[in-house]
Amino acid sequence: MAGAALAQDTKGNVEKGKETFEQCAACHNVDSPEKKMGPSLQGLYKKPKLKNGKAANDANVKAVINAGGNGMPAYADLLSDEERTDLLAYLKTI
Repeated sequence: MAGAALAQDTKGNVEKGKETFEQCAACHNVDSPEKKMGPSLQGLYKKPKLKNGKAANDANVKAVINAGGNGMPAYADLLSDEERTDLLAYLKTI
């Protein structure tokens, strides 16, 4: 039972991730491929690579969120681990 609960925890909460994404929406589209200040995140996990050339996977997406860059602030100290996990869960749905 505990293993199943743990697996669910690591998956993230899509609704909470959508709420967390609201602060990202000022610079990133999710419902259009058009760029705002930052690139569109529509279909992010369906793409073979991120803009930085790395594979579109949790580790690389989380690294970009944490480090920021090209005008994007670093969120390593601004988001909790849970918020990042929820955010990744949401990004997988767009």
